[in-house]
Order: sequence, then C-alpha cells, then structure tokens
Amino acid sequence: MEFAKRVKGLKPEGAYAVLAYSQKLEARGQDIIHLEIGQPDFLTFPDIVEAGVDAIRTGQTRYNPPAGVPKLREVIARDAGIRRGVNILPEQVVVGPGAKPGLFFPTMALVDPGDRVLYPDPGFPTYEAMIVAAGGIPVPMPLLEENDFSLDFEAFDTLMDDRVKMIILNSPGNPTGGVILKADLEKIAKAAIQYDCWVLSDEIYSRLIYDNLSAPSIASLPGMMERTIIVDGFSKTYAMTGWRLGYMIAPVPLAERLALLMTHAVGCTATFTQFAGIQALTGSQEQADRVVEEYRKRRDLMVDGLNSLPGVSCRKPQGAFYAFPNIRKTGFSSQKLSLKLLDEVGVASLSGTDFGKNGQGYLRLCYATSPESITRALERIATCLGQIV
Repeated sequence: MEFAKRVKGLKPEGAYAVLAYSQKLEARGQDIIHLEIGQPDFLTFPDIVEAGVDAIRTGQTRYNPPAGVPKLREVIARDAGIRRGVNILPEQVVVGPGAKPGLFFPTMALVDPGDRVLYPDPGFPTYEAMIVAAGGIPVPMPLLEENDFSLDFEAFDTLMDDRVKMIILNSPGNPTGGVILKADLEKIAKAAIQYDCWVLSDEIYSRLIYDNLSAPSIASLPGMMERTIIVDGFSKTYAMTGWRLGYMIAPVPLAERLALLMTHAVGCTATFTQFAGIQALTGSQEQADRVVEEYRKRRDLMVDGLNSLPGVSCRKPQGAFYAFPNIRKTGFSSQKLSLKLLDEVGVASLSGTDFGKNGQGYLRLCYATSPESITRALERIATCLGQIV
C-alpha cells in the first residue's frame, strides 16, 4: 500500500510500544514494574474531578468555540502570564485536546517543505515526527550530560543559519529532566532574533521543578514573546493525562491560524474538561505543591539507588519526573539493556535511543510511581547488573 511521504517515516512512540509489550508479559503472569510511561500515579485531584462531573451534569457537553471556552482562555492567560512574568491576552490562547496539538499545529502553520527545524536530541519523539509531517527538515540539536542536559552550544552555533525556521525547546526536559538556565536561553534568544526564526517552547513540565530552582521561559526575554509559541497543559501538574487538556500561547495573528487548524482538525476540545481546567487553575494549589514535593523524594530515592549500581551513573534531574542514567560502563547498548531488564527481571524502562541517536548509552526511568515500586525496581536492576557487569 502506498502512503503519502508525510506519514511514511512515522514511527511508534517508544513508551507505548514498551507498554504494549510489557502488558503482554503481564498477561502471561509476569510481574512487571512500570517505569516506562510518563504518567503520574496520583488520581486527578478531587476538586477538579468534581468540577468536571458537575459540568457534565449541568449540560456542558456541547460544542464550544474551537479556540476554547472563553473563561478558560482568560484563566490560562492570567495564570501563564503571572508565572512567566509576561502579559498574555486571552486572544493569544488556543485550547486543545492535550498538549500535542500545541506541538503539531504551530509546526503545520509555520514550517514549509524544506524549512529546517532544530529540536533537542535526546528529546520527545513527537518533535521529529511533526517536523517530518509538515515537510520540514528535522535537525537534531545535541544535549550534553556534562551541561546538565542543556544544549551543546558549539553544535548549536554551527547548526544555526538563515534556513532555520524554528527552534524547539523543552525545559524541564523529557527524557533528561534537564532545565535550560536563563544564560543559555539568552544565547538561544539572541540567535533566534539574529536569524528571524520562531521558538516553540514546550513547557509541559514547568511546574515540576525541584531544589528551589526555576525553569524560566524564553518568552520572558526581551523581543521573544512575539516569536515564541508556549505549549503547556494540565496532564503532568494535575494528574489529568486522560482528560486531554492542553493549550498553546502565540501572537494573536498566529493564534487565529491555530484556531482554524483546531476547527478543521478536531472541531473543539471537550467542554466539560475545560471546566475542570478552570477549577485546576483557580482552585487551591496545595495538592499540586505536595505532589511536587513527593516527586522530589522519589527522585532522590531513584537517583541515589541508580548511582549505587555497578556500571551506572545518574545526574540528579532538576525537573520533570524522569531519571536518565548513563549505562555505558555496563557494556550494553541502551536497547539491549532495556529489553534485558524487561524480559529477565520485569522492569519496564525505555532505551535512550527512543529519544534520538544521542540517547545511546542511557535509559529513561519514570519515577512517577510509588517509593515501594522504585525500591523493588532498583533491587531487580541490581540483580540483573550483578549478573552482567
């Protein structure tokens, strides 16, 4: 069967492929510890659930404007602006079913065939997929472990030229947990202005930050709000992955185009989920803060345990909920060790290469699971590595 070029190169997302395989093993009776899926193990907070259920009961189940319920757009503009120190208008906000439309639609709206787009490697696999689907040329932008997984600026400087239409950033990052510091953002902003290109800033983990650090947005830098698309959502902070609620913030003329793509692609985002989103942002943030503190404890448990294992070293991630240990000294490739851990000791992880070629030599482990599961997983990994190192 012959397919269009834009879909020929699409590949499954590694997390879903490993999840499907691990579920087959579970069906055969094998006990699996799931560290592969980037999903909070907490339930959606009760006040948010009640707001969503109440919206259904009161008839908020019909179509709404493609850009989103006006009240939610207002709330997002206010909350996102305060957190980033910028002025955001409701007209700049476009709500979508999850954050992925916020990645795909700006790329479709701005990138023409042949345009070069820089994206982080290792990085979220959807970045490369959406560039290819738009007809652009994906250009991997290496991240360095020794720079706490911020950019390799020697490589960045060689990659930047007037053919680059867009730079994609993700901070805190998936899979590394790295945060791009303000000084590094200033270098990127200078290049974006010099070469007159866009920046798509994936900030879905911006609330999951540890050790009194901050994850500044490049949109807050001088001259950047007018050339930046901010992508964020509710999935990670509020344990709302299945609600499918996210948003993009862009200059008004672009936001209007993004709303048109929403119109023709999905029509609109479910109304009742948007009412839940209003409650998430306007209600008490105490539970969200408690969850972040719990993730910090789990991070420390995971990282300390990984650093005690033979052949493994792991930097302490500054944000998100992923550990990205270096496993090169085990003598195994990322793919082989990930498969071995799953098949032999029932620990589901992801190969670093699921996030690009620069992920070779690493695994991604999600610590958004119980401390008991983390401890058992570390014990199993130790058993496996004791046999092979």
